[in-house]
Amino acid sequence: MSLSRDDVAGVAKLAKLQFSSEELDQFTDQLGRIVSFVDQLNQVDTEGVDTMAHPLDVESVVREDQLADSLDRTDALKNAPKQDGEFFLVPPVMAK
Repeated sequence: MSLSRDDVAGVAKLAKLQFSSEELDQFTDQLGRIVSFVDQLNQVDTEGVDTMAHPLDVESVVREDQLADSLDRTDALKNAPKQDGEFFLVPPVMAK
């Protein structure tokens, strides 16, 4: 499959990009070579090859949740610049 200049111009328009005539010629050539390479990959015989999401065996690195004591509220608020005895007080970040 080859790309025409109109194909690249159409993709550029969809992406809301504007290119000069020289840039459009350059991108047509570059994208055409990329599409040709992908077309070569489509010709590889993959019969009997299992599909995979990752080329390596990946194990979950997420540890199991473990119940632990948390910091006491008074200790957590002890060094807060502003607090009301129950919550940290911070300036608003969004207008009402």
